[in-house]
Amino acid sequence: MTLRSVDIHSKATQGHSSPSRRNPGFDLDLDWLDRIAMNRSALERRAATIGTRRSVKKQFQSAWLLKAITLIDLTTLNSNDTDGRVRRLCAKARHPVRPDILEKLGAQDLPIRPAAVCVYHRFVATAVEALEGSGIPVAAVSTAFPHGLTPLDIRIAEIEASVKAGAREIDIVIERGQVLTGDWEGLYQQVRAFRAACGKAHMKTILGTGELATLNNVARASLVCMLAGADFIKTSTGKESVNANLPTSLAMIRMIRWFEEETGIRIGYKPAGGISNAKAALTYMALMKEELGTPWLQPSLFRFGASSLLTDIERQLEHRATGRYAADYRQPMV
Repeated sequence: MTLRSVDIHSKATQGHSSPSRRNPGFDLDLDWLDRIAMNRSALERRAATIGTRRSVKKQFQSAWLLKAITLIDLTTLNSNDTDGRVRRLCAKARHPVRPDILEKLGAQDLPIRPAAVCVYHRFVATAVEALEGSGIPVAAVSTAFPHGLTPLDIRIAEIEASVKAGAREIDIVIERGQVLTGDWEGLYQQVRAFRAACGKAHMKTILGTGELATLNNVARASLVCMLAGADFIKTSTGKESVNANLPTSLAMIRMIRWFEEETGIRIGYKPAGGISNAKAALTYMALMKEELGTPWLQPSLFRFGASSLLTDIERQLEHRATGRYAADYRQPMV
């Protein structure tokens, strides 16, 4: 298959931690879309084995959980968010695990921190100020999150405003109706415009997979967004009735693998919504390792979109350090 680059961002640069070339974007290939066929029953059978084939125990589990923290986009996307709440979340991002726990695990010198803090545009400047000097980037949800249905020029202006305010990552949402009606050209052109508006900020495209009806739609939307220049593809806003799950993740991950085989470009993956405990995090990490390999277990290529996940991970780490489970309030988020 021959793919030609398009001039989405003429001097596309690497992300803040990307080990490989950033996705430059490619021409829309409708023939490739026609060749996609996802076998739901096969994906469901594969998904059912991921959490049962192997497990991580003892000090190895602690290492995996510490790694999981570095893959979290620590998120607050509530209607009652305030500047104070965002500052407290950023304070937690600076010190995600209590120092005494890290010391007991022998991890006090490791650079354990989340991959980013994700907020609404309204709080980007607050988060940037609160995280100054930490090296933790701010991600902003944009393009009329979570529905993505305001006029296109308004959505583009929101991206530009977030980037200007200091966001280094932008999580955009697609119009689900374009997928449901097969308007692939329209979807491609919109995502391409969003990527151009992001400039050097990395772009994660939220598909809203729970509203796309079929796994074939999920796979085709994934491909169109990658061809249009997405740096990540992401499952959900966290506001849908069905969010991240393993069969859907497999469909998206296998499109990422196919995309790399055809283009040489690695695309990141971000499951979001409903991943709230350490066991689920370990399952998704095992999925990434088995399907895409160890290189994808890095913040530049894999993220969890989560708010409460960190609390449970910290509880599990305290249990490893002390032999006791702590109450949730001992690891407050905000």
